[in-house]
Amino acid sequence: MSDLPFSILLIDDSPSDLMLIQRAFKNCGIVEGIYTLSNGFEAIRYLMGEGVYSDRIKYPYPSLIISDLKMSNGDGLSILEHLKRNPAWAIIPTIIFSGSGDNDDIRSSYMMGAASYIQKPNDFEKMRSIIKTIADYWKNCSLPDVDKSGKQIRTDTEGKIGERFPQPFQIDQSRIEIKTVIGG
Repeated sequence: MSDLPFSILLIDDSPSDLMLIQRAFKNCGIVEGIYTLSNGFEAIRYLMGEGVYSDRIKYPYPSLIISDLKMSNGDGLSILEHLKRNPAWAIIPTIIFSGSGDNDDIRSSYMMGAASYIQKPNDFEKMRSIIKTIADYWKNCSLPDVDKSGKQIRTDTEGKIGERFPQPFQIDQSRIEIKTVIGG
């Protein structure tokens, strides 16, 4: 597990939604480690560590991304696509938090690698409850180790379980018996 502090990148083009989500996190006791952006293109710059975002002390690579789906200047799908095209960074859990309940939006998000898709509620208390569930769940998950740039750290071991199948599956041809059944 990584020694880097838990941080959340929150992306939404609606200032009022950003404020409500941050307030919900604050009500759940999470004040620090939340970084907000207003569009997908800026989020990709953040993830790549470009420009001002190159300072990983000030702008750490997130442990979790929560993104709106439909935004101008790069939507949630463009963020998912970026992560999918960059496997070294693709391990970051990404939640789509959208007002859309459209089945095509939900399907597309999962196909592009979203860890979950949650429809934004209209009620603040329900929003707070959802945010608390998200925060509690992801803060207790074990995440793969990453370096400060967010790239996964490769290991030299196979883990405690080892190889799933010790050798390529082979059939012992000498033990196969073929019987022909005649009649019914």
